[in-house]
Amino acid sequence: MAVERACKALHGLKPAMLMVVVQLSSAGVNVFFKLAANDGMSSTVIVTYRLIFAAAIVVPLALVFVRNSRPKLTWIVLFQAFLSGLFGGSLFQNLYIESLALTSATFTSAMFDLVPAITFILAVSFGLEKLSLGTIAGKAKVLGTLMGIGGAMLLTFYRGAEINIWPTHVDLLHHGQHQTGGHSAASPESENLLLGSMLALGSCLSFASWLIIQTKMSERYPCHYSSAALMCVMGAIQSAVYALCMESDWSQWKLGWNIRLLTVSYSGIVGTGLVVTLIAWCVNMRGPLYVSIFYPVMLVAVAIMGSLLLDEKLHLGTILGSVLIVCGLYAVLWGKRKETKQKTQVASCSPELDQSALTDIVITSSPVDHLHNNNKH
Repeated sequence: MAVERACKALHGLKPAMLMVVVQLSSAGVNVFFKLAANDGMSSTVIVTYRLIFAAAIVVPLALVFVRNSRPKLTWIVLFQAFLSGLFGGSLFQNLYIESLALTSATFTSAMFDLVPAITFILAVSFGLEKLSLGTIAGKAKVLGTLMGIGGAMLLTFYRGAEINIWPTHVDLLHHGQHQTGGHSAASPESENLLLGSMLALGSCLSFASWLIIQTKMSERYPCHYSSAALMCVMGAIQSAVYALCMESDWSQWKLGWNIRLLTVSYSGIVGTGLVVTLIAWCVNMRGPLYVSIFYPVMLVAVAIMGSLLLDEKLHLGTILGSVLIVCGLYAVLWGKRKETKQKTQVASCSPELDQSALTDIVITSSPVDHLHNNNKH
């Protein structure tokens, strides 16, 4: 009897444990990206290989799971897939990894928690969301957005005292200082921090734009695995063209048994294939909001990994800004959840009313998690 209760309890905790695995896997991607850039690998080549590996994983998944129920492809869907590959793949990934190379894994992960706030602003601009300042939910979303922006500004313009939580002599970045295709891995100067912040904001804007595009694409092509596969293929083609134009050193494309091969294979196979599958299962079991609340776990994991393995220094401004961004993130989520409940109650009380499509504000802290956020519509 006790064993049966224990098994039931473990089964109930399975979604939470899987989401922790997702966040730890995504945190590892950030660390590997930093190591590959420090090793001198071109950021454009990293992005290209990563999307190629991702396509090699996601395309078979789409062929297996939806081979008999795949909607018909149209030119409009292909164009939307092209835009998805651009804003959710090639452009987003290149901006993100450039920001990562200029700043730190912790800083970039914290900035990426601005995605819900930027998505909310874009959704209001395109008429997909309403401010509803007269309601508590509307005020919470606006307040959360302002808190996120304030946290990003604090991260950018204030460093504060250095905080040493635990002493460690491990610094994997010291093993590669020939920056042929990347940036210096030393502590970022103020100009690098500012440029890195702008690139991080650009990656957030690109990703948020992808969420809006994906919302429209899901209406015409409600096949999540296939749309993810199309996005990976389009993004891989775009990234390859861009990398071939920007990178003239053919040695950058060589993958040996080193950190470069490990980075692109891990980010494609684990960071995409495993993460996509686990998030799909958790979304199906508990819904998108449940999945969303675990994403700040990755920020904590990246901060710990960066401090232990990369000798990244934590500063007071980083901690305060991260806390402010995460609080704003949850405020936006709370407002969205309350608003959705109210609309559901109104719809159930008045079934004759037309139900308008709702756009879920999807959050993510990792560039690899975005492949499956199309399940949130």
